Amino acid sequence: MPDTTILITGASSGIGAALARAHARPGVLLLLWGRDEARLRAVAEDCAGRGARCRTDAFDLRDFDVLGARLAAADAETPLDIAILNAGLGGTVPDDRHAEAPERARATAEVNFVAPVVAASQIAEAMARRGDGRIVLVGSIAESFPLPMAPTYAGTKAGLALFAEALDIRMRPQGVSVTLVSPGFIDTPMSRGVTEPKPFLMTADAAAAIIARKISARARRVVVPWQFAVIRAVTRLLPRAVLRLVLARASGRA
Repeated sequence: MPDTTILITGASSGIGAALARAHARPGVLLLLWGRDEARLRAVAEDCAGRGARCRTDAFDLRDFDVLGARLAAADAETPLDIAILNAGLGGTVPDDRHAEAPERARATAEVNFVAPVVAASQIAEAMARRGDGRIVLVGSIAESFPLPMAPTYAGTKAGLALFAEALDIRMRPQGVSVTLVSPGFIDTPMSRGVTEPKPFLMTADAAAAIIARKISARARRVVVPWQFAVIRAVTRLLPRAVLRLVLARASGRA
């Protein structure tokens, strides 16, 4: 049996792959889930070179029946110590549309909110029965801002933040901690698609090193880069009307 079993969704690239590398060491079993089998295998090979055992599974998290069955099977075979629910969809509304395409909005909502909520709820129950475990929900600093260029994305991350806090309150007495990670601009394929300025840009590996330390400490909230925690605190002091005006002008919607 491994010393630690860690599940990571969205592990084929970006922060997920970086978190896999950050946790890869002898005695660790990494369950790497994503949609791209070839990229998952590449991440697994890298992590295996660092001493970890790895298993990959490629499927769409929006198939909730499959997701539940995979979670149950994985936990039954090797009980999960840490579950990092990282998979997410980004993107902004194209300039030629007034609102998001409904099918895109649905996909974003299912991947960013429904899938992690369903998975975290199932994992939390199993961990509570054992009296120990760590659940990590990877959101976004967008949770704090009504982004007119990405309303569904911002909304799902805001919902995930509230869910993480509520679940943590409920589960801590059972020995299960819930950590919310709120990244700002991290150099990943998702952020490279953003054409707006990206202040305080951080590499995925640098962010993952910080996140891994905070997970080990069972922190409730992690903001990377740290400057975004300051920005969030300052903007909360602004009247809401001012924040709305700033975001409207920034998005050309004033």
